[in-house]
Amino acid sequence: MRLDLSAKLRQVLGLAKDYASIGRAIVQNYNEKAFFDIEVAVVRATSHDDCPVDDKTMHEILFLVSNTPGTIPFLAEQISRRLAKTRDCLVAGKTLLLFHRLLRGSSRSIEQQLHIAHTSGHLQIGCCWFMMSPDPPSFVFLQNYVAYLQERVGWIINQAGKLEPVMSGGTKFSRYKEKSMDLVFHILPKCQEFIAQVLKCSPVDAWPIDNLVQAATGNILKESFQVYMTYSDGIAALVSMLFDLSRPARDLACGMLRKASQQIQDLRILYEKCRGFAGMKSLDYPSVQVITMDHIVALEECSSYGCKSGSSVSTNLRDPLTCNELKQEQHRTGFSSTSPFSLPVETKISMIWVVFDGEESDNATEKAYEC
Repeated sequence: MRLDLSAKLRQVLGLAKDYASIGRAIVQNYNEKAFFDIEVAVVRATSHDDCPVDDKTMHEILFLVSNTPGTIPFLAEQISRRLAKTRDCLVAGKTLLLFHRLLRGSSRSIEQQLHIAHTSGHLQIGCCWFMMSPDPPSFVFLQNYVAYLQERVGWIINQAGKLEPVMSGGTKFSRYKEKSMDLVFHILPKCQEFIAQVLKCSPVDAWPIDNLVQAATGNILKESFQVYMTYSDGIAALVSMLFDLSRPARDLACGMLRKASQQIQDLRILYEKCRGFAGMKSLDYPSVQVITMDHIVALEECSSYGCKSGSSVSTNLRDPLTCNELKQEQHRTGFSSTSPFSLPVETKISMIWVVFDGEESDNATEKAYEC
């Protein structure tokens, strides 16, 4: 009972602070009424009550920033100030969720401006009191959520509605339309960073699964589904070009594949756990194709033998034939690894005609083939 009274008292004091913040906004005497409306809407969306972020308030904020030029930096500053001043986990979580929903539900123009605001320092979501607080599970979840959002702001929704990383040198987006080395070695590491932050936001050992954590985790999972598809395409492209890479690039690629193997297994476990929560059962989970370490070791061994892409060893990770099986086959048939028949055979056609004597047909000729 004493604990309940204490929680109720904190909630009442928090609501009083919200009203005080609205009162201060009134006396600020903004030149544009939209600035006042935005500040009030942010306070209402992140209030001290247990209600989730209101859709009506979200739409109001999006309408205001869409129709009033120059309001995005002001909105970013309001979000940063709310995070910096609050000492309430609920308010902090709702503020982070508000920012996340703005990234997901706004237009591409607003999303790009939020990215610019974060880059320029107007939007600071890492300067929060709970970032230095150890131990409590709620703090750990908020810390991981902040780290995820700091990674997420470096991605943007393209015209096709898919998440793509913001490329250096401008807001350019590329997917694996061309299986080029440049795309693989630039976008695949970004996917790995993104998935690493997703894995840290597992709600299983954090807060009790309340509405706020469920909403935040649901948004994270939906975005991870999109990034996983890009990740999967990148891995396939990397494997297909593995034997065409130089030795240093091949070593780097194998390291990336090893990391991908562990990440994808962890991601599959996370998806299975999240399927057990009522609010996350209906999500459209992708089919996760696990890459085992046996696959990676086989590829590394094959690359060390100097196999080419045209050899009999497949680079498909789902192919059951591995280098170990190839060695066993060689051992069973009596061919050693040094036998010329264990290496790829190249066929050459000679232009020299050979006449065979004693054939029934006159001047029977055959092409001679040299191996």
